Amino acid sequence: MKLDTKKILILGGSGFIGNAIYKELCNYFDTYGTYCHAANSFSSNKQFVHYNLEEDDIVEVLEEIKPQVIVSALRGNFAALVIAHNHIVEYITKEDCKIYFISSANVFDAYSKYPSYEMDKTLSESVYGRLKIKIENMLLRLPKDKMAILRVPMVFGNSSPRVKDMKKAILANEPVEVFPNLILNVTNDDKLTQQIHYLINRNKTGIYHLGSNDLTHHEDFIKEVLERVGNFNPIIKRVYTTNEDRYLAVLPKTNKLPKNLQFTFQDIIDHHVLN
Repeated sequence: MKLDTKKILILGGSGFIGNAIYKELCNYFDTYGTYCHAANSFSSNKQFVHYNLEEDDIVEVLEEIKPQVIVSALRGNFAALVIAHNHIVEYITKEDCKIYFISSANVFDAYSKYPSYEMDKTLSESVYGRLKIKIENMLLRLPKDKMAILRVPMVFGNSSPRVKDMKKAILANEPVEVFPNLILNVTNDDKLTQQIHYLINRNKTGIYHLGSNDLTHHEDFIKEVLERVGNFNPIIKRVYTTNEDRYLAVLPKTNKLPKNLQFTFQDIIDHHVLN
């Protein structure tokens, strides 16, 4: 039983994060998703439409589905992503529609001396971070009530690419890389999708930092997660990018979520009873 007639389209709905969002929302809203490659599992699902970022025009998808809410979890060619979001912004300007854009802590990766808050100025040294900033800046030109920027730190979770890669490395007797000087906050697919559900349900807009409300060292965190993976003796490879501690953390200050949606990095570790 759908409780709300809101029509939601998840761009990148077959990816790890996009699909987690789809599963969280589909029982409550009229939810659609796009897929690019994973044809067999998604083509038979009437709620999924095929969309290839580099070949198709996103406007055709938007006009077919006519969503009131777009969640963008798209990944792929950077130039194609910029063009697609340009078209999305044009569409939203004309239609009764808002966008929730999954951004990244990397929009702050040039500021390594301290954690970042919602209203801090963005500045990135990485190509990825600069791409996210470019799209954020496009969205910031939309009316306030038509967009939300969701900045997300590293995402873990049992089926996350990060954890899968760690398991693969352990089984192949290859080292798991850790960054001893990196201080970050974290999330997982469950926490993230619950928060996004709340924001959409309450029609929240603006900039949100969706991660644990405390910080941890990457090395300590990964070691604890690995302990949950099983009784292995993983090879740890320490990667020093700098001699000083550097931060890659997005903390909430202006737009805090209700207590029941806040969590600590320990909650994420405890969630990793991996099978």
